[in-house]
Amino acid sequence: MEEMKVTKFPEGFLWGSASAAYQIEGGWREDGKGITNWDQFVRIPGKTYKATTGDVAVDHYHRYKEDIALMAEMGLKTYRFSVSWARIYPEGRGEVNPKGIEFYENIIDECLKYGIEPMVTIYHWDLPQALVDLYGGWESEEIIEDYVNYAKTLFKAYGSKVKYWITFNEQNIFTSLGWLTAQHPPGKFDGQKTFYQVNHHVFMAHAKAVLAYREMGGTGKIGASFAYTPSYALDCKPENVMSKHDYDELKNFWWMDVYAYGRYPKAAMNYIRKKGFAPVVTKDDQKILKAAAAEIDFMGVNYYQSCVCECNPMDGVTPYGTMNTTGVKGSAQVLGVPGIYKNPGNPYLMTTDWDWSIDPVGLRYCCREITSRYDLPIIISENGLGAFDKKTEDHKIHDEYRIDYLREHLKELGKAIEEGCEVLAYCTWSFTDLLSWLNGYQKRYGFVYVDREEEEGATLDRYKKDSFYWYQDVIKQDGENLFKE
Repeated sequence: MEEMKVTKFPEGFLWGSASAAYQIEGGWREDGKGITNWDQFVRIPGKTYKATTGDVAVDHYHRYKEDIALMAEMGLKTYRFSVSWARIYPEGRGEVNPKGIEFYENIIDECLKYGIEPMVTIYHWDLPQALVDLYGGWESEEIIEDYVNYAKTLFKAYGSKVKYWITFNEQNIFTSLGWLTAQHPPGKFDGQKTFYQVNHHVFMAHAKAVLAYREMGGTGKIGASFAYTPSYALDCKPENVMSKHDYDELKNFWWMDVYAYGRYPKAAMNYIRKKGFAPVVTKDDQKILKAAAAEIDFMGVNYYQSCVCECNPMDGVTPYGTMNTTGVKGSAQVLGVPGIYKNPGNPYLMTTDWDWSIDPVGLRYCCREITSRYDLPIIISENGLGAFDKKTEDHKIHDEYRIDYLREHLKELGKAIEEGCEVLAYCTWSFTDLLSWLNGYQKRYGFVYVDREEEEGATLDRYKKDSFYWYQDVIKQDGENLFKE
């Protein structure tokens, strides 16, 4: 297909940035907030880089006005942030915490004051520990009702002010790392059957929340955000092409098909049924999933990298190898599923210090595939580069590598739009530096440098990086400058 000429992004395009409550807020026990699964998990020795926690994080809880003023200075059109369930319901259910409601209303109002569209993520991995203690959290279908009640509380409190809602962030990641590799809470290993049942509970919570939003008169846009890693076959060898197809069904379409169609992909379901891992799915569940699929407004995409697929022998690599959480390049292992696929490196692409492939074309590939397969608008809810940023003595941060990364991804996104993909928003990860879950504070993503390392006690002062001014200019010109270079 002939490449179309792109001049700028569409009028009204939402230029944004994103964050998550646990990674930025701090204030972990302030104003009535309950304890979360992450508050407990990070205290298990060896689980995070240098035992880092989100107790203080980058103190957004006390500095949100300063941070949002910086967003306004940059010219952001939307800010995607998550709500901490335990700040709204300290016990996960029962009494609402008015201080929690007030905090997020203040954030929303502060955004609107500057003309920034708030985009709210209902669940970004931090679950009230009380629900884990009570019935096992996501392992119990009891959580569906509690999640929907929590979501309805947010819809009631903020529905008149918030036009964009994301039910779940990266369901595929928090369930995989939580129940298969033990790297996230609840820290369980190789629990395949539980993993698929947990995912079904999350799907049902998503679906019932979407339907509740509509029943409450919600007229905004609602959907889920998926960590999409598009795949390429290693070569044209049929076995490798089939490994790509199997990878897509098990690692991508398993989630996106449910969001968009309300059904599981047949070949993948047949495979896990034969393995004895299939979740319990009732006829009523199927009806609810289909009804919700008809009501979603977009596919949210968190895009960081692509992968290569190659046939994996039965005695080949497993999903349980080493993940690079240190930034020591080359320390990640090749992973896969025996007898199905493995994901070797791509010799045509460079990688980050954390061994993530850098593939701007992959973002365009994502958009094209979603458009063709689901015919849904797209929100790029995350895209960004984690790196070892250094501050000079005169408080400058020269992160030209981040500028290069974002520029090339945006150019490919512009091409996707020109080719017919409807993209509503692009949110970088992230606005300020933040806690990178397992990687501590050394892995920096933001446009704004936060003065802190793994140890507590730093100033937490904010400094604008070179990328801040670059993105400011991109927004000002609606990306026109990207295509003049």
